[in-house]
Amino acid sequence: MPGYAVVDVETTGLFPGGQDRIVEVAVVHVSSTGELEGSWTTLLNPQRDLGPQHIHGITAADVLGAPSFDQIAGTLAGLLAGRVFVAHNASFDMRFIRAAYDGLGYDIPVVPGTSLCTMRWAGQLLPQAPRTLAGCCECAGIALDGAHAALVDATATAELLRHYLTLVGVTPGNPWASPPWAEVLELVGTVRWPAIPTHDVACCFRGSAGAQMEVPFLTRLVDHLPTTCGPVEHQEYLALLDRALLDRFLSVRERDALVGLAGSLGIDRQTAARLHRGYLTALARAALSDGEVSDEEVRDLVTVATLLGLSEEQALAAIHEAAAAEVNCVGGSDDAALAPGCFRLSPGDRVVFTGDMCLPREVWIGRAADAGLVAHPSVTKGVALVVAADPDSLSAKARQAASYGIPIVTEQAFSGMLARMAQAEAAR
Repeated sequence: MPGYAVVDVETTGLFPGGQDRIVEVAVVHVSSTGELEGSWTTLLNPQRDLGPQHIHGITAADVLGAPSFDQIAGTLAGLLAGRVFVAHNASFDMRFIRAAYDGLGYDIPVVPGTSLCTMRWAGQLLPQAPRTLAGCCECAGIALDGAHAALVDATATAELLRHYLTLVGVTPGNPWASPPWAEVLELVGTVRWPAIPTHDVACCFRGSAGAQMEVPFLTRLVDHLPTTCGPVEHQEYLALLDRALLDRFLSVRERDALVGLAGSLGIDRQTAARLHRGYLTALARAALSDGEVSDEEVRDLVTVATLLGLSEEQALAAIHEAAAAEVNCVGGSDDAALAPGCFRLSPGDRVVFTGDMCLPREVWIGRAADAGLVAHPSVTKGVALVVAADPDSLSAKARQAASYGIPIVTEQAFSGMLARMAQAEAAR
């Protein structure tokens, strides 16, 4: 008797076959009598922005290193073949799975006749339950913690299926009982799946980027390299550091770019640490330019120090060093070459917005216009800044900006830039 493959997908939106794609998929195997047999899940790189991240909770950083659907298509097919496709609101999951395989040129036998929808069967087996998975699980006494994570939802749906099987009398002790969807089981045993090659790729899980972000990127640099780099290479590295630190956040993409550039320029860990300390000292001198360092500026210096793999004590020491330095000596010091650049937006600059932001995009466009900035529909080399819902955004705009070396910042950082523009205008 065929078993069941309980599936859940998280997606970038609601419309498969066009722009929207799968960003996470999970499969839980259930035997014909309701026993849980195993599970599998992975994040997927949709090669576009992630859509409503506040719903599925997946960050672009998490999927940067995830496999694409074509890389796991064969593995997923092996998990689905020969089993009843089960999902809560199965038509939604089926449409996305079919669209993904259609995009690869495969016609798979995941159709209503070979599937089971736990939402539809709730009308007969849990008539008092609402349509939602959470509502059905509550009526059946099934725990559902962390909804909108594919494996969590698939596991809860598998438990709901077990509950249904028990209600209709199909249990490990009574394997000969026939469920009311017996014709689906019969059809599944007759369909054939196309041969889809498998690839040896690692699955990717939520939170993997978080673990990477906790490790200062400085530790990823080579310990020692031949001394071949000089001030020019240092300036190139510091210029990238400037762009990366605009929003006081180092995305995974920015960390990878800094590590890659350091390696290509011959900057080892020791040299980078010295450059970072000089950069921090230069920031402290800039903060002292008005004669004092505010609490906000101290917090900013500590934030930068942490991002650069330096300690809070080193940030405070940089302030003391800057205070002790003679102004007329700064210009001739070696650290002068380490001074951070002054990226500022000016009226007339072009700004591009990308992603599903916390505030409606129209609000940001209006605020940009009020500051004299021009909201541009696409990324060109003439664009000054890209504002992204997620700094690691996989949107075409973000990818183009990264290739041009255009800074990508969060909407919170953009808000701060607008405030500084307003302050500068008021001071004139």
